Amino acid sequence: MPHPSLPGNVPGKPSRKLSIMDHRTLLTFLHSRRRLLVAFSGGLDSTVLLHQLVTLRDSIAPDLVLRAMHVHHGLSPYADEWVAHCERICMRWGVALEIARVKLHDDGQGIEAQARSARYQALSAALLPEEVLLTAQHLDDQCETFLLALKRGSGPAGLAAMPEELDFAGTKLLRPLLGQPREGLEQWAKAHDLSWIEDDSNQDDRYDRNFLRLRVLPGVQQRWPHFARSVARSAALCGEQEALLDELLAEQLQALLHVDGALLISPLTRMSEIRRCALLRRWFAYHKAAMPSRAALQRVWNEIAVSREDANPRLKFGRYEVRRFQGALYWVPAVNGQDNLQLSWPAPYAPLGLPAGLGRLVVGAGPNAVRAPRQDEPVSIRFKASGLLHIVGRDRGRSLKKIWQELQIPPWQRTTTPLVYYGEQLITAPGIFVTREGQATEESCWQIDWQKESEQ
Repeated sequence: MPHPSLPGNVPGKPSRKLSIMDHRTLLTFLHSRRRLLVAFSGGLDSTVLLHQLVTLRDSIAPDLVLRAMHVHHGLSPYADEWVAHCERICMRWGVALEIARVKLHDDGQGIEAQARSARYQALSAALLPEEVLLTAQHLDDQCETFLLALKRGSGPAGLAAMPEELDFAGTKLLRPLLGQPREGLEQWAKAHDLSWIEDDSNQDDRYDRNFLRLRVLPGVQQRWPHFARSVARSAALCGEQEALLDELLAEQLQALLHVDGALLISPLTRMSEIRRCALLRRWFAYHKAAMPSRAALQRVWNEIAVSREDANPRLKFGRYEVRRFQGALYWVPAVNGQDNLQLSWPAPYAPLGLPAGLGRLVVGAGPNAVRAPRQDEPVSIRFKASGLLHIVGRDRGRSLKKIWQELQIPPWQRTTTPLVYYGEQLITAPGIFVTREGQATEESCWQIDWQKESEQ
């Protein structure tokens, strides 16, 4: 609900009480960036951030193009009221507002992590060309993030907490308030007669961050008033150490990477455990994956990298998994095999969507030429084949398993690659092979293209 100590739900027009120095400081932070998307929850922090940007725009930077996004998670019974509150503020301040309604997906990481992931996905999708994202984390948030990382046993990368600027969705994410304490934001809001939302869940100390904010940090800061700033300095030092390691290890990591992002295992076996773990962490970062724990890294090495040669190991991390193939580690989507699935593809053969995010099949496009089906041949899609297959370019029949091995198709792709059948005859694995029975002729030629999700 809106903050009870302030009258009404709609703040007044932005005040011009800011000094020129304050304006200049914020303008310097933005550098030449003028197209801004503000993550706007309607709470104290984002309200102050948006207010400061509006006053900057209305005073000395009329070229600022401001947009805001409010993410509706649907977790609170007040969620619709919050939307209305944000709409009133943005209308009064002349800021375009976009509402993103998201659904959370249970990935085992807890409701806080799910909400955060959904929020950033929505913000990423909303960014326009040349736009940067601004979020309103402040000094107290930084302190909480550091202590939560400490609780998890994180190393320097986790303890570095939040930077003021980082790469995000092909652009930048900026945190202009990161050096400001929450108390300062409250003073700003009251001085400018702002109103804001107080999320009822912020008082629930079952959530780790709320427990720190409500039960731990008040006593700590009462004894050590500058504790949050000291923590921020420690976080910055950890960030500097990680940046230095990134710089020192970048060339070595690049030498270990395949063009497809796989990581060579053999050179890692000759390194110290410390260096190997540092490179594995940067491999995870290369794939924009959440940083694994020390125990998880040990499992990647022991259970995947150096498991027995005839094993087909896999270790899941959320919606992805680490696999091994031909002496390298791969970071791949975790997709269940489709061995037992059969899809009918009836005439007139409109684009056919495949399950599990595997893309679609399209007739009349692409370089994969096969003969057209006869009228008495129903077309279907399957993901397994039995018996000997005679494929174009091979002099004798082979099993599908042997063909996959010869063509160096990784195990996780073997049960997710669509196989096109005419009747009971396998014709093609689009883009990979064509059987002799499926060869195109001058009189009969079809083209089937397998369009994967990333290509659509």
